[in-house]
Amino acid sequence: MSHRNSRWLIVAASLALSAAPAWAADPAHDHDAHGAATLKLDNGQKWKTDAPLRQGMANIKAAVQPHLPAIHENKLKAATYQMLAKQINAQSAFIVANCKLAPDADAQLHLVIAVLGAAADAMAGKSKALSRQKGALQLLHTLDAYGQFFDHPGWAEPATKHAH
Repeated sequence: MSHRNSRWLIVAASLALSAAPAWAADPAHDHDAHGAATLKLDNGQKWKTDAPLRQGMANIKAAVQPHLPAIHENKLKAATYQMLAKQINAQSAFIVANCKLAPDADAQLHLVIAVLGAAADAMAGKSKALSRQKGALQLLHTLDAYGQFFDHPGWAEPATKHAH
């Protein structure tokens, strides 16, 4: 993605909360039922990734993992949600500025980045629609979806799973 696109994506991500794809809220949802706003595979294969994308996503995952129990128990402090939101936004900006994917993969990544931004907004307390905890849960669903649709060697999906 070009640096020029980064400002647009940050604005789009901040506006995306109300239009978050269904997969962000329900990982068991039928992914084919929602058209253009739905992640899809590349002819049955996961989308190729590059080093900046893998680095940014791994950093987001590493930041949130130590807080999984507190998130699931709804015991995470607002200040910690705020810190995580800043880290998510910083890593998303890094991905947008440095990632160079093929156009089709890039279009799929835009869906992920938009939901990451919406989740970060909720975690920062900027959403009227989602609580901080719901934003964090949306983030976890998005990390799981990323692992299902993008080829990221070593991405262990169960590490972000949570009990319902």
